[in-house]
Amino acid sequence: MPRPMTITEKILARAAGLTEAAPGQFINARPDLLVGNDITAPLAIDAFRATGAERVFDPERLALVPSHWAPPKDVLSAGLVKKMREFSREQGVTLFLELGRAGIEHVILPEEGLVVPGDVVIGADSHTCTYGGVGAFSTGVGSTDLGCAMAVGEIWLRVPDTLKFVYRGTRGKYVVGKDLILHTIGRIGCDGARYQAMEFTGDVIGSLPMHERLTMCNMAIEAGGKSGIVPPDDMTRAYEEGRAKRPPVYLESDPDAEYARVYEWDITGMEPVVSFPFLPSNTKPLSEAKGTEVDQVFIGSCTNARLEDLRIAAEVMRGRRVPAQCRVIVLPGSDRVWREADAEGLLGVFAEAGALVGPASCGPCLGGHLGVLEAGERCATTSNRNFRGRMGHRDSLAYLMNPYLAAATAVTGRICGPDDLD
Repeated sequence: MPRPMTITEKILARAAGLTEAAPGQFINARPDLLVGNDITAPLAIDAFRATGAERVFDPERLALVPSHWAPPKDVLSAGLVKKMREFSREQGVTLFLELGRAGIEHVILPEEGLVVPGDVVIGADSHTCTYGGVGAFSTGVGSTDLGCAMAVGEIWLRVPDTLKFVYRGTRGKYVVGKDLILHTIGRIGCDGARYQAMEFTGDVIGSLPMHERLTMCNMAIEAGGKSGIVPPDDMTRAYEEGRAKRPPVYLESDPDAEYARVYEWDITGMEPVVSFPFLPSNTKPLSEAKGTEVDQVFIGSCTNARLEDLRIAAEVMRGRRVPAQCRVIVLPGSDRVWREADAEGLLGVFAEAGALVGPASCGPCLGGHLGVLEAGERCATTSNRNFRGRMGHRDSLAYLMNPYLAAATAVTGRICGPDDLD
């Protein structure tokens, strides 16, 4: 009989053709999907060429998505996208997701059913861990690793230990998945899950909708995690129904599986959380963050730019105006989200409030374009990182928060929650 295993160990064992896998074991796993973007894919293409391979292992299992500089901001970024485009045509890559039909890879791939439960997904982007929200093992790697995997269809991995996080109690008003993961990072630190799988469980997680699960797994990397994962349940099955492009494999951890550590938290009474510069772990409850003035608000990124996030923000901003001293940028996470938000009138709400609505793009999240910060400027953002220089000048400041808080901050110019509005 195989040893008791966590869901992560089961997924990796299956991908390696083994009956079991244990923490610390080195395996050759066959990924179900490889992912690269306009920063990392061009380097991966060079690494692929260096292997001597002439064809990618499977042109239907490689997704190349221009997202970080979409649309390209200058000649250099345009050249990177052109390199992806030409490689995709040469290799017959079916998932080159071009402008106008794409957006941010970590929003698109679950949304379109291209990642399904039980998958192993390898991406040359640290937030590839997002897909654990649907019950997949997904992790970021370097461009060289991606390029080699493109050639041979395998990836060499060390099976990680698993940390189990159990959330119990009742969520307070305006407390969402973003707050749970910020709280977690604040408790264990930015290296508290280093090269470990973060398994999110408990009654609270069971009640989270899929977009909030994806948000939590997205930020596993901000705790140093190798991956994040929510074991599939009825909500997962409902999400995948009619969406999954391949048959899902629903796995769960054995009751007697071993964990490196188990954290149990009762989140009853927890306030929404704000991360202050310059670490995601520098968390404070909303009551201690209120009143901090900001110059810019960014609602978007692979963390919080799904349709549900935009609905939240529009609900708060409807009928209100952005003050003169503040600017607000809203970037939907995908072109599908953009169209659906437009059809619901959400984009009009933002525009009428005085916000700039832009394309489906990572934009200012990584200090790329569409809202880069100058020295001393403060930005309230729904994105995932606030490291020094992350969103622009090294002396700019970013405050991480959920869409409720970002929207309330957008119409006041200072950090607050919806209940603080007139």
